[in-house]
Amino acid sequence: MSSWRGAILSDFVPNVSKLTLVADPDCLLTEEKLALELRGRGFDLIEFNDPVEFRYAYESKYRSIWDRGEHTDLVVILRLQDAELESLPYDLLQASRKLSFNLGDLFPTFSYPVIENLDRSLLDALFEAQLKSSPDRMGDNATKDFILRHVFGIAAELIASEVDLFRALLRLHYGNLQIPLMLAERLIQVLKGHDGFSAWPLSEIVPDDEAFFAFLQERWPVFLSRLGSGANQVREDSPEYRLKYLGPDHLPFDHQDIKVYVDNLFLEGKLTPVEATDIEVDAGDWVRSGIATSCVDDEELRISRLFDLVEKELPTAESRYSDWTAFALKWAELSSLVHCANSTEHETRLREIGDALNTTFAGWLADHYSSLINLPPTNPVMLHHVSRRLARDIEGSGNSRTALIVVDGLALDQWVTIRQLLQKQDATLVMRESAIFAWIPTLTSVSRQSIFSGKPPLYFPSSINSTNSEEKLWKQFWEGHGLSRLDVAYQRGLGDGDASSVLDVVIHPGKTKVVGLVVDKVDKIMHGMQLGSAGMHNQIKQWCNAGFLSALVGQLLDYGYDVWLTADHGNIQCEGKGRPSEGVIAETRGERVRVYPTPELRSQVAGAFPFAHEWQPVGLPANYFPLVAGGRDAFVNPGEAIVGHGGVAIEEVIVPLVKFERRAR
Repeated sequence: MSSWRGAILSDFVPNVSKLTLVADPDCLLTEEKLALELRGRGFDLIEFNDPVEFRYAYESKYRSIWDRGEHTDLVVILRLQDAELESLPYDLLQASRKLSFNLGDLFPTFSYPVIENLDRSLLDALFEAQLKSSPDRMGDNATKDFILRHVFGIAAELIASEVDLFRALLRLHYGNLQIPLMLAERLIQVLKGHDGFSAWPLSEIVPDDEAFFAFLQERWPVFLSRLGSGANQVREDSPEYRLKYLGPDHLPFDHQDIKVYVDNLFLEGKLTPVEATDIEVDAGDWVRSGIATSCVDDEELRISRLFDLVEKELPTAESRYSDWTAFALKWAELSSLVHCANSTEHETRLREIGDALNTTFAGWLADHYSSLINLPPTNPVMLHHVSRRLARDIEGSGNSRTALIVVDGLALDQWVTIRQLLQKQDATLVMRESAIFAWIPTLTSVSRQSIFSGKPPLYFPSSINSTNSEEKLWKQFWEGHGLSRLDVAYQRGLGDGDASSVLDVVIHPGKTKVVGLVVDKVDKIMHGMQLGSAGMHNQIKQWCNAGFLSALVGQLLDYGYDVWLTADHGNIQCEGKGRPSEGVIAETRGERVRVYPTPELRSQVAGAFPFAHEWQPVGLPANYFPLVAGGRDAFVNPGEAIVGHGGVAIEEVIVPLVKFERRAR
């Protein structure tokens, strides 16, 4: 087999059995590329998680097809070992064939407890290395060393100098490689055997991206001072350079293997430029991006370099979802800068790149979106994974309290603008930033309910057009995870006033274990916006400067909650291309999406509006057929400009997911 997927796919031939039960304890069938291949062969995948939910989907969608004598290739996935399949309902066992797959069979020479911790996207590199080297059976440490070398490109035993170590850590953290904790601990163990690294805070900066970048941030001013004044004039105990992280005060930022990373770290917002009045550098100098001045030319330079960066890294139709989310974070940095600068020239260039980007993204979504739904929630990929991730954290950690803030309508680039203000308002905040896919259509009633219910919209058909059931769905979700309704709080309509007073009404700090909060201020700004994306950023800045969000996050952290923030959808500036005159046949009449009860009615309208796409109702209830606007077009009067949502632009679909923590004061 040329791929680990081949061993699995050989068992999936269409039209062999209408129903296949698969024991899949290692979440292999839901890996993005494998799920895509299975769907390409005509197989539908459904996960058996909650028996009641499964029965609803199974009976409503598949039993009726079989009763008509039609065939399906349905695959029911269970996160169970092979022996536990027999615990399933009798009617499923009688009507199905049964299969089982696990990592131990695919990678027999490696330690199973080690490889099961790997992100499934890394299995390709491991399988290829296994084919090339044909290793003998390995124990835990040998498996860890093999993976570090062949998957992460880190030969720990060959790291002999500070430059080697610095370079290895940059590759690891800048590349967002998601190293499992047990591999990080093995790397630390090997590195601690080297006398030259005894001063480095390895236990903090090896496993943790945020700690590593904070470690670099506080050493960058020291490097600049040495650069400007000469190394002999800088005292290591100077009070302005009191370092919170132990380790060498001077890092070799200027080494040829290191400085290639430094420019991008500042461009992408992972590091923050600092003032250095005694250094004169040219515009093209590699340190320029790390020096803060009030000069307009510096902002222009950063925008120009970010444009060059994103144009080089545009994802393709074959990219993974993780490539799109990583790119979306860079695109958001650039978009925030451009919209805040309010430069017509830059806005035009951003729009041109964005139009081409969204054409590719829409095609990618049509092929790949369905493969994201059943991915495991360990690192959430879609919004309905978020609540499940919070539940896992509560079950697996000592902290039994968590808070989820949903900022209605907050686009990823607007989060970047907010993040910069939050950093100024509270220097102790640590923001672990990632990005996640909203539900399509990107409507509040669809996507926000999926957050609070922890389910695809398929499972709340009766409330799909309203948000009034959110509190009930939120409390039902947590009851299913062992909490009492009295332990769970929910409040919407937030964004103004005194955050502490709001929380005093909503929660009891000593008793409330889970709280869900909806901040709708950004959505209100959006729906009244007549000044486009630049106006959005300006008003969001004004709102954030008032301090409500900073105070809300800070108070929740002080009460001992794990605090998360996400959004139900983003938004995009768009222009009207015509409003359908359809009377009552559309159940939802949005600016970027219309929803119809039958595909025939949808097709009638789609024929008159060639800019719109008939979105396949993936994970949506029966009789729910969206017609989404493409590009920057909208279902409003021609020539009318709006900021809206509901469609499939990257600005609407990929939204922030942030975990807040406190840095030691």
